[in-house]
Amino acid sequence: MSDLTVSFVQASLQWHDPAANRLELSRHIDDISIATDLIVLPEMFTTGFSMDAPALAESMDGATVAWLRQIAVTRQAVVTGSIIIQEQGRYHNRLLWVRPDGSLSYYDKRHLFGVAGEADVYTPGTERLLEEWRGWRICPLVCYDLRFPVWSRNTVQEPYDLLLYVANWPASRRTAWITLLRARAIENLAYTMGVNCVGIDGNSLAYAGDSALLDMRGEYLVEVGNQETSITRTLRRAELEAFRERFPALHDADPFDLREPVYSTHPN
Repeated sequence: MSDLTVSFVQASLQWHDPAANRLELSRHIDDISIATDLIVLPEMFTTGFSMDAPALAESMDGATVAWLRQIAVTRQAVVTGSIIIQEQGRYHNRLLWVRPDGSLSYYDKRHLFGVAGEADVYTPGTERLLEEWRGWRICPLVCYDLRFPVWSRNTVQEPYDLLLYVANWPASRRTAWITLLRARAIENLAYTMGVNCVGIDGNSLAYAGDSALLDMRGEYLVEVGNQETSITRTLRRAELEAFRERFPALHDADPFDLREPVYSTHPN
């Protein structure tokens, strides 16, 4: 199978301004000067990480979905990132996976960040998304999902080759971001990408970036600081397969099933 060329954009997001963010991200995407198979944008890339879903939510036929489709067609690449979506009276932090033919899939963020009140506003997803693209199997997840290794788990029954996280991960917890990205790459024997933003949002939270691409050994292929940038690299299929053949740890992993949690109530 062929190699896969991937790109990501680390940008400063304008607070609650979808049009300005689409324009700025378009400039960054235009800076990608070579052909690429996949373009990855941060979490909530049109708004910043906001709980004001009633004012900001779009529909699945809204302006940002149309914009993503245009980029996918123009670049002949999949484009992905998450935005705020309203559907059937509910709000979702939804990762969109938009293909060059205009079709799309989506993943609703499973683990909602209770500290920020995300679980009070958004409806969590219940299923992972595993996409096959140009011979590669890819598992895209969102931000806080990074802390939950079972949800990210690679298996021989449903294997993936590339694990990616789109994020708004604050600078105050950057050690966790850096450490957990490396851990997910190592334990899942997969290329792993984390795409974050930079700058200061409308809640005065700072974001340090630290977007990265790691190989299946947990070694950095790309490690950026806090600058706005677009990066492109090619993932080598032969290297991935050779490493997994030499070190087939996924075959030794414990079997498990993912089930909905059961909560009990206790008197105060």
